[in-house]
Amino acid sequence: MKADKKLYVVSEEMLPEALVKTAAAKEMIRRKEVSGTSEAIEKLGISRSTFYKYRDGISTFYDLGAVNIANISLVLDHSPGVLSAVLAVMAKHKGNVLTINQGLPSHGTAVVTLSVGLDHTDSTLEQLLSALGELDGVEDVEIDGINRA
Repeated sequence: MKADKKLYVVSEEMLPEALVKTAAAKEMIRRKEVSGTSEAIEKLGISRSTFYKYRDGISTFYDLGAVNIANISLVLDHSPGVLSAVLAVMAKHKGNVLTINQGLPSHGTAVVTLSVGLDHTDSTLEQLLSALGELDGVEDVEIDGINRA
């Protein structure tokens, strides 16, 4: 990426329909919900030229096709098996745990930061975070940062 390019985080409702549908088409293609570009744009009702005009400039915040590593911060109950359950979810979603940093427990919880390689996952980052947040003993889940290709 050029040094002079700026990236923005913008709420979906602020975006023109063409951009939202282009991002949706890319997601459908990545998830193999459609056989290709033609099927995706037909289902979403956008033109081929619109898709190709915007496809390199937009992706969802949680688009794993553009993310290599996510730094995920968790607050875990200081109970046996909680970290093991977190790692099992990571394995189920094919997240490659690169580093684990755990602080000492304080007041019954511990902060754990995972750096996770996402190149081979089948899930979106949003699905992974949701699955982690649903685990017993996980009090909070946040993204600390992402590193893009």
